[in-house]
Order: sequence, then C-alpha cells, then structure tokens
Amino acid sequence: MSDLPVIFSELPLNNGQKLGVATLNAPRALNALSLEMIEQLLPKFRSWANDAHIAAVWLEGMGDKAFCAGGDIVALYRSMTEYTGGSDPAKENPYAETFFTTEYKLDYLIHTYPKPLIVWGNGIVMGGGMGLFAGAAFRVVTESSRLAMPEITIGLYPDVGGSWFLNRMPGRTGLFLGLTGANINAADALFVGLADRFIAHEQRNAVLGALEEAPWGEDAFRTVSQVLREFEARSLDQLPESQVQQHYEEIQYLTDADSALERVKKITAYAGEDKWLQRAAHTLAAGSPTSMLLIQAQLQRTRHASLKEVFQQELKLSVHAALKGEFAEGIRALLIDKDKKPRWHYPTVGAVEQQWIDSFFEPLWASSPLQDL
Repeated sequence: MSDLPVIFSELPLNNGQKLGVATLNAPRALNALSLEMIEQLLPKFRSWANDAHIAAVWLEGMGDKAFCAGGDIVALYRSMTEYTGGSDPAKENPYAETFFTTEYKLDYLIHTYPKPLIVWGNGIVMGGGMGLFAGAAFRVVTESSRLAMPEITIGLYPDVGGSWFLNRMPGRTGLFLGLTGANINAADALFVGLADRFIAHEQRNAVLGALEEAPWGEDAFRTVSQVLREFEARSLDQLPESQVQQHYEEIQYLTDADSALERVKKITAYAGEDKWLQRAAHTLAAGSPTSMLLIQAQLQRTRHASLKEVFQQELKLSVHAALKGEFAEGIRALLIDKDKKPRWHYPTVGAVEQQWIDSFFEPLWASSPLQDL
C-alpha cells in the first residue's frame, strides 16, 4: 500500500476522457484530513478542473471504516500549545491560519466545482470530512454512513461551511444537529439535504465500472446522474429509517426558544425515553459552554450570507478559536490526556459573558485571506 497521504489516479472512460480519482490515504487515522492532504488536493482539483481530458472527479477514503473522520486536530493542538506562550493569550498562530485558510479554499472549490464531483461518503463523515463532502455535486451515502458535526465536544463550532449547510436544512434541524453533534445516518442525510444518492457500499466497484463504460456526451452531469440513479434503485432496500425525520416535530419543539440560553436549557432538560434524543441532549450538556452560544450566534449572523462570506466569517472564528484556549482545552481532554474532564473557560452556559462571545467575531486582518475566493 502506498504511504502517500492522497493517492491520485485517472481511469479511462469510453469517450477517450478520464475520471480523476483522489483517495484519502490514512485509514488508521480514519482518513483524518491533514494539512499535507489539503495542500495536495487543492492544486490537483484545480488542475483537473482545467483539464479538458478530465470529465469528472471521484473523491473517497481508503478502507471501509471512514471517508474522513475530521481534520487533524492533534496537529492543530500542537500549534496552539506552541504559540500560546504560557498563560498569556496567543497573538498569532501561523499554522492554524494556514490550515484553515487552505482547507476553506478547498471546501469552497468543491462547492463551486465546474465538473461533476462525486464523493463516496462511506463510513464516518465528520468535521473536516463534512467540508469535503457537503459541497460536492454528487454526494453518495451508504448503509454504514455516519455523519456529524461534533465540534461542541471540543470547544469549536461547525465550520468547513457548516454555517452554510446547517442553515439550509429543514426547520431547525441544522441548528439542533450543530448544537448536539448528533450522528445521522444515510436516510437522515438525504432528508436534510446533505446527500444526493444512497448506494450500497458493495456496489462501489460496479459504479466505477459503469462510469467507465457510460456513453459520455456533452452533459457530464447528466451522465453521472443516470449512472448513480441506476445503482441507487438497486440499493434502496438497505436504506435505514431516518431518525431526524422521525424526530422532526420533537426537534422543532426542543429548539423553539426565545434566547440562546433558553434553547440550551430546553434541549439539555429533555426527559423523554428516546435514546437518540437522550444522546443528543447529553452531548450538548457535556459540551463547551462557549460553543453552545458561539454556534447559535454564528448561524444567526450567517443566515443570509453568501457562500464566500460564510467561509470568510468561519476563518475569522476558527483562528480566534485557535488563539483563545477553549478549542485547545477541548482537544486536550478528548484526545491528548483523554481524561474527558475539560476545564472550560466558563463552567456553565449561564456564566458565559456576551463580551467573550463577541470577541470571536472581531476582525483579525485588514483584508481577509479569503478575499479572493
């Protein structure tokens, strides 16, 4: 097996063109997205976009467990401890700024890609993996797909375009999923608009073979859609029930509040017997009090923002998060010391000062590094 972080190949198609294939190659780390991966994907995707010989692009993760379980937050943690300088707040973090800037450029490119981009979202799709998945033209989920934005657990917020796609889900389901980090399945992803097709994972090779043999015409998007539709029809008997759709009315009730604080209290006070809702409420209750309010503020502020404005805003928030300590503490407790006892900046959501939340939105640059998206 290659030790390259991303494996690139090109499969010949019936019409003389090729299918560009990119495979995240870190299966032991559940294909966690590293800066090295991002720096390889971005120029290759740009090159394929401008290559007349490439008809479409396919993105997947190595192995059967995960497409991509998130960003390489351990590397981000090292940068945060390096630049914090003891007890004093950090003034800058060049690594974090580079990581988030480059990642968001890649995510934005995926959202605006001029050719059919197919993402095979098998297994775990979380955090940074959602950034690679959510904006693609053809987002395929399988029977083992588990999607989530669990940033509440590490003192962050749903970034990588989360401010865009969570705000576009039915009702307040996006707000609920962003706050609780709840896992959703393939049917959920279809219901909330995060996926386009459900295809059994065992059909993966057959799908690639069908794309190779398809009668590619002038409309490549039509060709891909026809192939995926055929395989979805063969797979629908394996589609699970949608938890989000089943709990839609309850989600609407739990998120119906007059303030961010009241909403958190209402969700965490859930006393029903449903296991999925219990897990969601418990995850929120154990999460970062800062994140509880930051998530709601960010979704409100970006409700009518353009895609470009969303990524510019997220870059500002993410770099602030890398400087202020809450994000680092969340990673420490979960992945470094693994004591699962984070010492949050504020002990409870009721204690969080509005000035602290507002500080995450303060300008960091005269001109955003994403100004030229």
